[in-house]
Amino acid sequence: MPRVSATPPASAADPMLAFPFIGGRPCLDFVATLGRRHATPLERLPDPDALARWIDEAGLSTSAGDEPVRVTARDLTGARTLREALYRVVRAAMDGTAPDPADVDRVNEEAARPDLAPQLAESAYPQPPLRWKADRAAPAALATVARDAVLLVSSPLLTRVKKCENPECSLLFLDDSQARRRRWCSMDRCGNLAKVAGYRSRSRAATP
Repeated sequence: MPRVSATPPASAADPMLAFPFIGGRPCLDFVATLGRRHATPLERLPDPDALARWIDEAGLSTSAGDEPVRVTARDLTGARTLREALYRVVRAAMDGTAPDPADVDRVNEEAARPDLAPQLAESAYPQPPLRWKADRAAPAALATVARDAVLLVSSPLLTRVKKCENPECSLLFLDDSQARRRRWCSMDRCGNLAKVAGYRSRSRAATP
């Protein structure tokens, strides 16, 4: 049976488990659910409840009101496997190298599944918000993420995908800045840390 938790989300207890939605694309936000890839990985999807929360916060939920997304342990296992395949495929494309065929097969398999169907809510006319419909919400959300990755990797936008320049960060993002000079995943995260570190370094250098 799918798990439905009545406990507060993990991010309420541990801010490190909060999902960063700063990638600019659903697939990049999804691969960010594993943090600190360069060191000891930080798993932000420790259980089915966390995956359900990510789907909801990513705006990919078919649920109405406070009804939680129904996620199974099998959904979670598949999501983690897909996430890592997506990450490796995107990084290979960024580096101009051939991706692992197994990863390509995994992404293509997921992208071929039924994804979320966009719907308009008539009650909000004349400006109806976007709603999603699917027979199985969690698998459909993952299929939508996989399709987003396929479209990104095969488009000119790939040249704008960057890795945060903070050596302590492993997040990928789509540079949508006008000059295409964005260096950090977010100024609120790594950008401010870099500014503080630079200020402290200049202050030490100026001290007699």
